[in-house]
Amino acid sequence: MKNQDWIRTVDEKIKRKMFKVAERNQKKIPYVTAEGLYEDMAEKDIYWWTNGFWGGIMWQMYHATGEKLYFTIAVETEDKLEKNLYHYRGMDHDSGFKWLLTAVADYRLTGNEKSRDRALIAANSLAGRFNLAGSFIRAWNDEGEGDKAGWAIIDCMMNLPLLYWASEEIHDPRFLQIAQAHADMAMKTFVREDGSVNHIVVFHPATGQVQKSLGGQGYAEESSWTRGQAWALYGFVLSYIHTGKAEYLNTAKKVAHYFIANIPENGLIPVDFRQPADCRWEDGTAAAIAACGLLEIEKYVSENEKAMYHNAAVRMLQALDKEACWDEEKDYIIEKCTAAFHDERHDFPMMYADYYFIEAIWKLSSQESFMW
Repeated sequence: MKNQDWIRTVDEKIKRKMFKVAERNQKKIPYVTAEGLYEDMAEKDIYWWTNGFWGGIMWQMYHATGEKLYFTIAVETEDKLEKNLYHYRGMDHDSGFKWLLTAVADYRLTGNEKSRDRALIAANSLAGRFNLAGSFIRAWNDEGEGDKAGWAIIDCMMNLPLLYWASEEIHDPRFLQIAQAHADMAMKTFVREDGSVNHIVVFHPATGQVQKSLGGQGYAEESSWTRGQAWALYGFVLSYIHTGKAEYLNTAKKVAHYFIANIPENGLIPVDFRQPADCRWEDGTAAAIAACGLLEIEKYVSENEKAMYHNAAVRMLQALDKEACWDEEKDYIIEKCTAAFHDERHDFPMMYADYYFIEAIWKLSSQESFMW
């Protein structure tokens, strides 16, 4: 099957399935499933970091189809998330994931001024986490789990576009300066010589001195947590898009080359590229996120480079499609994901894998609403 035929087929499957999923989950904010159906994070934990992705799916579907149901759910999801703006736990380094895919998407598509206000409040909160001594945006909040004042994580690269957006929106360079300072730090501190990345780097919060790196959600310190690789790959090309700094594109390519070189023969991505050889745990989120990043890199490289990034992305997406759940009575598409290597649960659906899978397919079919 030629790629265009495959893209058209997957596009049709997504549209058929997601309308049924949206109808069943109009009042929910999904994350994981129980017996094939989404649980409701609006009831369970309205402050959870993935809660923006459902709104993101709804906006992507609305942009592609014009179906009013998706618009209504997206708006209601954003309204529910407003509670985050008034609670310390709801405002952390993941504000970009929550508000780019909801409020910023809403404002870009509809001009909703209330959404603009929400997004600017979130951007100011994210900027307020910047540590001057270490030039990093602090990860997480301390809630009885120990002192994390000096912690930074690679995931934050994907949240920087909230700051880039705010800087462009209100013509205030401080947001741009903070985002670039964090990205510059990440290039030097997180990205290793071979293109693999650390998940967590711990700084002395007062002096900014690097103290150590941690394995975090990967297999071990100095291992290669694949979702972290994907956050870096996509995150650095996004920083390039917003700033034009060639160093960011080159860093994205460096991480991408490492990622591509480690894609298994079957195209399915493990939880950690350096996990034990007999471990078969997968993370579909890493595959889908990396595919999105590779398709963005493709746009900004020379003609003779494009195929390498494009073909690697399509290879992973086709592997995901082959393993996907297209049963319209079940809520998820991507079946095998893992939150963290050392968690007890593995190979289960996580809704944001579906978000990035849809985003990647929409990139290929020219239906994407650019969220970042």
